[in-house]
Amino acid sequence: MRDNNNSPINQKINIKKITNLPGFSSFTSALMAIVLGLIFGFFVMLAAAPANAVAGFRYVLMGGLGRIGDVFYFATPILMTGLAVGFAFKMGLFNIGASGQYTMGMFFALYVGFMWDLPGAMQWIAAIIAGMVGGMLWGLIPGIFKALMNVNEVITSIMFNYIGMYLVDMLIQGNSVMYISTKTRTNYLPSTVQIPSLGIPGSNVNLGIIFAIISGVILYIVLQKTTFGYELKATGFNKYAAEYAGMKGKTNIIITMAIAGGLAGLGGAFAILAPSAIAGSSMTYEPVNIIAANGFNGIAVALLGSAHPIGTIFSALFISYIQRGGTLASLVGYKPEIIDIVIAVIIYFSAFAMIMNHAAASFVKKRLGKGDKAADTLALPEDDQNNSEKGAE
Repeated sequence: MRDNNNSPINQKINIKKITNLPGFSSFTSALMAIVLGLIFGFFVMLAAAPANAVAGFRYVLMGGLGRIGDVFYFATPILMTGLAVGFAFKMGLFNIGASGQYTMGMFFALYVGFMWDLPGAMQWIAAIIAGMVGGMLWGLIPGIFKALMNVNEVITSIMFNYIGMYLVDMLIQGNSVMYISTKTRTNYLPSTVQIPSLGIPGSNVNLGIIFAIISGVILYIVLQKTTFGYELKATGFNKYAAEYAGMKGKTNIIITMAIAGGLAGLGGAFAILAPSAIAGSSMTYEPVNIIAANGFNGIAVALLGSAHPIGTIFSALFISYIQRGGTLASLVGYKPEIIDIVIAVIIYFSAFAMIMNHAAASFVKKRLGKGDKAADTLALPEDDQNNSEKGAE
């Protein structure tokens, strides 16, 4: 008997199945945005310094390979803020306040680290939980305003970025245990508060990246496999229909913003509790009245990952990767901001890529459709083909 598993007909069917997968469109649109963004970035580098464009672009593409530890370390906080933004997206909410939630989570973690005295690993575990609680409290307030008074969450959350930043700076500067005025930054955290390192030399990468990836997987399970996740997505698609179906829209808004804030707060805790590559030191916080950039980078991560938890994980790793390579482009005369331009263009193209991807998918499906019609004739058994030929005569 002839094995038809590798026949052109089955290959076409397999391709059609792949193109119909739920995440295929998002993946191809993100890939298209990345390619277009990198090409645009190369032309920017070519215009800035033509002689060094190839070398600089090579650093952007390959520089992160030699700094894998740093790639994972810097991906950790933006992964958490990206999950915070993406999770709220599923509910139809724009959590632009991830920066404030991130900063508040960082402060709560610092407070537990300096002011509490717990035995062994309990110290850093308690500090991480405190960071999550701090972020949840800061996300809960815009959620309450949205649910009970229908105040736009963009307005409240962005204002809470500033409130959180100034409040944390004031509280830290007023605490002599945390703050060293001569150095204008916080003191070093005790070693018992630092998250255990993964042991990669010259890097701050620690267990935080593992916790962050696990958080993304848990979010995926919650959204895809639970009734609560179904209600969140249903409310995000049409809140009026969801309420008509008996779903508690207001309650879900509050819970969603609290969870989103908790995720961003965890990002702040993972960032500040990371062990420093310098022996005897730790990460420190400097009150400089600047909103945390990791919160806004999380928006870019969520957009590139199509607000999907698994897509957000890969998106955070990719952005961290090209950022690490982009910093090396300074070795051939480029400013570090060049990589920010590349990332911005990638996010900008992601909107157009979805449109172009839809057109390309429609074209492919039409071609597959024509092929399937021809395949149906080829796939007929020989007896049926003979009968159809006799009928035609």
